[in-house]
Amino acid sequence: MSLFATRIDTPIGALVALVDDDGALARLLFPHQPMPDGVAWDDARGAPAAAQLAEYFRGERRSFDLALAPRGTGFQRAVWDELQRIPYGATVSYRALAERLGRPKASRAVGRANATNPLPLVVPCHRVIGADGTPTGYAGGIDAKTRLLALEQRSW
Repeated sequence: MSLFATRIDTPIGALVALVDDDGALARLLFPHQPMPDGVAWDDARGAPAAAQLAEYFRGERRSFDLALAPRGTGFQRAVWDELQRIPYGATVSYRALAERLGRPKASRAVGRANATNPLPLVVPCHRVIGADGTPTGYAGGIDAKTRLLALEQRSW
């Protein structure tokens, strides 16, 4: 499988969208994350992801309509699917997410699956917070998570 990259300037830094041969979004990288080997730059292939992310950051988009191709275990994919059910502007705790999956004692495993989410923002792991209501752990950093949550609250 080939991957094609597009750079997307956002208020939380320059993201890189990686799409596969079919145009499905495979990964979304934060500025500090390394680029995989063998990726070709191709803005045309990444244009749908770039356009939808720009709309999201302008407060015009509350959900994404992109073909997705995340790679992960069955459990990770179940967590990522459940993340997509968290409404725009809402948050849930790791424990609540584990309970939704029918695994109430698996909050740490849910946290680990969140940490390995290859499609942050599009699969909104930033909407998962600590039991005390504070933003915790995020691949893009706590500041980015806080800013994303604030963006969604302002858009209501």
